[in-house]
Amino acid sequence: MTEVPAAVPGDRRARLKARTRRSIVDAAAALMHATRGVDFTVDELAARADVSRRTVFNHFASLDDVIAAVLADAFHGVVEALEAADPPGADEPQLAVAEDAARALRATDLVPALSSLTRGLGLADWAACDDDAPANIPAHEVMLLMRSLAGTSDDLAAALHRRHPGANRLDVDLVVGSLMSSLVVLHRYWLAETGGGDDERSRAVWSALLDRMLVRLDTGGTPRASTQDSRPGNTPPRTN
Repeated sequence: MTEVPAAVPGDRRARLKARTRRSIVDAAAALMHATRGVDFTVDELAARADVSRRTVFNHFASLDDVIAAVLADAFHGVVEALEAADPPGADEPQLAVAEDAARALRATDLVPALSSLTRGLGLADWAACDDDAPANIPAHEVMLLMRSLAGTSDDLAAALHRRHPGANRLDVDLVVGSLMSSLVVLHRYWLAETGGGDDERSRAVWSALLDRMLVRLDTGGTPRASTQDSRPGNTPPRTN
C-alpha cells in the first residue's frame, strides 16, 4: 500500500498565511465598496476580516498597503493576459517587449477594474469637469493608485523578462514604466469622460484612449504623431 506523504508543516503555515492575507484584502475591498472610499479604520478592517488588529499588521505595514493590494488585484489581469499568449517574434528584443506589453493591455478588459477602484477610492464625485478636462484626483488617492500599479509593474516586468530573455532588463523596465505611468493619466481622462461607469460607452472611451497612448509611444517612450483629434478619447459626446 502506497503511503500518503505527510503534509509539510511549512506548507500548511504558508497556506494559512496566504488565506489570512486574502481575507484581509477581501475585507478591505468590501469596505471600500460599502463606504465608497477608503475612510475606514484598521479596527473596522480587522472586524470585517475576523482577525485581530495585530494580525492585520503582521501582514501589512499600514492601511495604505492593504488598499494598494486591493487595487493591485484589479490590474493583475494584464499579467494574466500577457501569459495567455505566445510571445511575438521581432528582430529587436525591445520591439518584441513593447509589442507584447501593448497586446496584453489591449487584451485585458480593465473597465470593470477601473470602475470598481474609482468607486472604492471614492472618486466618482471628482469626475465632474468642464470641456472634458481631466479629473483633478486628490493626491492621496493618486498615490494609492501609483502604489498599486508599482506592484503590477514589477510582476509585468518579471514576466516580460522571462518571455524575452534577450532583452536588456533596463529596457524592459523602461517600457513597463512608461506604460504604467501613462495608465494613471488615461484613468484621469477616462474618469472625466465617463464618470467611472462600467458600460459599453465606457469601454469605447477606454479603448480609444489606450489606442491613442500606444500610437504615441514607440519602444523608447518617444511621442509619435497622432491622427486623432484633440478630444481626450476621440469618442462621442456625453449624453445627459
